[in-house]
Amino acid sequence: MASQDWFDKDFYKVLGVDKSVSAADLKKTYRKLARQYHPDSNPGDAKAEAKFKEISEAYSVLNDPEQREEYDQIRAMGSGARFSAPGAGGGGGFDDVFSRFGQGRQAPSGGFDDFFTMFDQQGGGFGSGRFGQTTGGFRGFGGPQKGADVTARTTLDFVTAAKGETITLAGEDNVPFKVKIPAGVSDGQKIRLRGRGRKSPDGGESGDIVVTVAVRPHPVFTRDGLNLRLTVPVTFTEAALGATIEVPTLGGDPVRLRVAPGTPSGRVLRVKGRGIETAKGSGDLLAEVQVAVPTHLDDAAREALERFHELEPKENPRADLMAKAR
Repeated sequence: MASQDWFDKDFYKVLGVDKSVSAADLKKTYRKLARQYHPDSNPGDAKAEAKFKEISEAYSVLNDPEQREEYDQIRAMGSGARFSAPGAGGGGGFDDVFSRFGQGRQAPSGGFDDFFTMFDQQGGGFGSGRFGQTTGGFRGFGGPQKGADVTARTTLDFVTAAKGETITLAGEDNVPFKVKIPAGVSDGQKIRLRGRGRKSPDGGESGDIVVTVAVRPHPVFTRDGLNLRLTVPVTFTEAALGATIEVPTLGGDPVRLRVAPGTPSGRVLRVKGRGIETAKGSGDLLAEVQVAVPTHLDDAAREALERFHELEPKENPRADLMAKAR
């Protein structure tokens, strides 16, 4: 650092902090600014690199309690020492200001230059703690940079997403690459192919390919975690008297389910292990019963229902609903 810089530079202003800032808040602020202006985040931006060096320089001084104290004292006395000429009795010049910091230690013998030589020997500056030297800056400034990630999208049908498959996609440069779709991938899920992205510009690790998966809806099945859901219509007589019915499965043979007598709409029947199968486990098939009401009745069916209506229990199915609503 040039000998005049501590008078000319307001390190607190550079970091945007108050003079009373704590060490913890100072570090937090510096890290935020360093991430913002780090050359790795702003490749080819000379202004950002200069700003990064400026904030690193300011932090290296303010982060050292001894240097911060000396900096504050120099700044406090700077204007008087800078503009007043030595008068009678030898007071007023730069040498007088610096001589105050020689008390309690070996005093600089050469005035202005010796003062900053002493500071350089004690450490300071950004990067390594010495003015004018850099040893990596914030998190290894100048080290290998990871290559950029490449993004891709693909849309799968419901069965492919559930069962898994290896597919081929075209990259940003139209070069095809293969992606193994794991069984049970869900809509919106991202698949990361490590090291398959862009090469590092300086010998670091390559970036990744990140594939976002969209899944087309199925006309029958929906996902509920690893479970598969579907709605199964049953007739009024099947629900009332009980029946054994067939229910489809995803990509497999139908299964037979027993509908108990008196089964209402909305009851869920479970088939263990016939949901989504993954390396971490498998779900179930959940069949929700829906009583289908006939829309067309011939005369014989109508007469039969009217006789049933005369014989059915005189229970009001809405009585409990009405009681709860009061």
